[in-house]
Amino acid sequence: MARRKLKAAFLVSAVAMLATAGHAEDRFGIGREATPAEIAGWNIDIGRDGSNLPPGNGSVERGRTVFSEQCAACHGDSGQGGIGDRLVGGQGTLASPKPIRTVGSYWPYAPTLFDYIRRAMPQNAPQSLSNEDVYAVSAYILSLNGIVPANAVLDAKSLAAIKMPNRDGFVSDPRPDVHNH
Repeated sequence: MARRKLKAAFLVSAVAMLATAGHAEDRFGIGREATPAEIAGWNIDIGRDGSNLPPGNGSVERGRTVFSEQCAACHGDSGQGGIGDRLVGGQGTLASPKPIRTVGSYWPYAPTLFDYIRRAMPQNAPQSLSNEDVYAVSAYILSLNGIVPANAVLDAKSLAAIKMPNRDGFVSDPRPDVHNH
């Protein structure tokens, strides 16, 4: 009985906190609604199918240069890892006792690599790379993993067409509100 009362009290307090938070702007004079321009600046997500990839392209060769300048300090000269995650190798290890999760062994969709690099890298200056540099770094990392050739030039169409080695290695989520494709 005490447990039921505790759950009810928790639920009532959670609802009260949410109602209070909704009025913080009015009550405390802080915060404001984001403008459409501010929202557009962060509405940069890329679908796993390549939807919303921007115009531009980048070569493995250019990616090698950008990676050396912007990424190698954390991820190692060849993506082998350092203070940042390892990006290369690990193929065939996911079912082992010590799986190595890298772009080449774990990531299921190539466009999400572009999305992550553009959104979060380099860590000290996220969103500072041009679209061309992000395509180039993506091409370089995919080349290091043997997924694209060393002379590849990627754009929205070619990046979306890449079938990653672990694309079919994930289990679909059976919940009705999740849209598995």
